[in-house]
Amino acid sequence: MKPAERREPPSRERPDSRIRERPAAPPDARTLPARYYRDPDVFRRERNRIHRVLWNAVGPVSDIPAGPGGYRLAEVAGDSLILARGPDGVLRAFHNVCRHRGTRLLEESAGCLAGSVQCGYHAWTYGLDGRLRRAPHMERTPGFRADDWPLLPARCEVRDGIVWVRIAASGPGLAEQSGPAAERLRPYRMEELTAVHEERYDLAANWKLVVQNFSECLHCPVIHPQLQALSHYLTGDNFPMTAGAVGSTMDLAHGAETLSTDGRLVGTPLPGLDSPARRRIGYEILLPNLMLCLHPDYVVRCFLDALAADRTKIRCEWLFAPAALEQPDFEPARAVEFWDRTNRQDWRVSELAQAGIGSSAYRPGPYSHREDQLWAFDRWLLDRLGDT
Repeated sequence: MKPAERREPPSRERPDSRIRERPAAPPDARTLPARYYRDPDVFRRERNRIHRVLWNAVGPVSDIPAGPGGYRLAEVAGDSLILARGPDGVLRAFHNVCRHRGTRLLEESAGCLAGSVQCGYHAWTYGLDGRLRRAPHMERTPGFRADDWPLLPARCEVRDGIVWVRIAASGPGLAEQSGPAAERLRPYRMEELTAVHEERYDLAANWKLVVQNFSECLHCPVIHPQLQALSHYLTGDNFPMTAGAVGSTMDLAHGAETLSTDGRLVGTPLPGLDSPARRRIGYEILLPNLMLCLHPDYVVRCFLDALAADRTKIRCEWLFAPAALEQPDFEPARAVEFWDRTNRQDWRVSELAQAGIGSSAYRPGPYSHREDQLWAFDRWLLDRLGDT
């Protein structure tokens, strides 16, 4: 990757005329008790009532090798899943568990299956449609029918170039869960964009602290001076939180074209955006585990994997229009460096919050009137856990 040219960021206009008033959090709003970030029992309840019931973004569809038999493993709430393309071209999701003795079927993270999946323990063999084809030594077992023992499925859909899965048999549809956020994302045409860079992060922090940090920018003047110089933290709008999404926008400063190390466009403008969208940055959280930063010329998408009450893994990708890759002066490093630095600042303060909440001195603190989305997220969480 070509080293980024260092330039001074554009001068910042006075934001006063663009400051938005947002719905205020109630005056008595408080942060959550420490157990919601520290207690393994709360984390187990979240897995059962949130992560297994809702649709999870498990990665780009491009991760799965093309053609029949192409597969990739994914993990949701501790459950290993096989995402496999059938001979009919349909992508399906199955639990990576043999129905005989519960043995894990596949170990390699991705590959191509020759028309079936065979357990390495007792050779039970399944088709790519999940049906049990062969079960050695079961033919004389009274009442045994192969049709009764297929691989257990998970719901699977592809949207915006992303694979979504839902483990629970019942729950909201993907469109219902996403709500208006799906329409806000449509102009970015993420399924047409190309990932040019990826970073992976391992945080000693609860996944909710990452989501909450992403939902507000009151910390930006302190934590992100480079972002503050290009997009004032008091501009923009919050969208009403829905059952599955949290979204907002922030305006670009006068002279700034995007968020990059010099404030200039990195890629070609995304063709689906109107003029207003080219003057702002969109931030979307599709709960429970996808965070998006939407720019006039590129998208950063981050997949969260909640591993424990105090550990979260994050995979971030930088996406550009194919036309940008053909430009001789294309320098994605200016976008990558900007957001990698910003991300690491966020991840560090999330870890500090995790450590502080673990102190015996921690007590729930007051939200400011501009932290309405955090308070709404807390209410959403308590409702999902049945703690309201």
